[in-house]
Amino acid sequence: ISSYTQFFKQPIEVKEKCSMINSSSNRGFGHSGAEQVSSIYNPDYKEFYDIGLEDFDDNSLKEHQYYSSNIWPKQPQFKENILNYYKIASKVANQLLIAIANSLNYPSNYFEKAFQNPMSLLRGNYYPPRPINATSKDYGISPHTDYGVLTFVISDGTPGLEILTKNNNWLKVNATNPGDIVVNFGEMLDIWSGGRVRATLHQVVGSKEERISCAFFFNPNYHTIITPRDNYTDEKKEYNEIIAGEYLTKRYNETYLHLKEI
Repeated sequence: ISSYTQFFKQPIEVKEKCSMINSSSNRGFGHSGAEQVSSIYNPDYKEFYDIGLEDFDDNSLKEHQYYSSNIWPKQPQFKENILNYYKIASKVANQLLIAIANSLNYPSNYFEKAFQNPMSLLRGNYYPPRPINATSKDYGISPHTDYGVLTFVISDGTPGLEILTKNNNWLKVNATNPGDIVVNFGEMLDIWSGGRVRATLHQVVGSKEERISCAFFFNPNYHTIITPRDNYTDEKKEYNEIIAGEYLTKRYNETYLHLKEI
């Protein structure tokens, strides 16, 4: 959190030197309004910084945009701190997937091979104070579910994250201690589990206070085929087989405004 705080406190012209605008991927700095997670709301007013897998053992993956090289600022220790957290979060996510597999009566190692060269993304978010002229269509990040499998969210302790309950009420997440970890489930895990693990609908409306958070999105290998095991599905919903990389590319291209223009 401290590394991201130092970065976002810099003048915009410094941050723009790491901009993802001129890339064909999602690496580097995204300015306010660079992302729109839902087409029925305005682009999100947060700033963010994205990095992905630094080292992988399959060179053929380089042709896919979400294995692109990371963009690093000149900020001292930024790269080291961010990559260290990326590695720790990856390890914890793998351990959590073992527990989830067990809870679904899947083999303990069911997800293991799907995360050898993951498309995981680590993001720092800066939510400035909610604009005075903000409308009901303006959010720090509008209501959405994450696209991958697991998401770990930590913050500076400033409230902001809300989740939708089964009763369709927005619940403020009580994670007010800096470093508290919130786990969201994503769309791919929803499909993989046949609806037994539901994707978490969440949002950040924003307040008078600024907020820094860090989100680690645990996404599988590009070519992973995702479908419910043993044909188990929720009776109220059908789940089509997807290829993780193709699905993630489609969702990202709908979200990042600079990718919509390519």
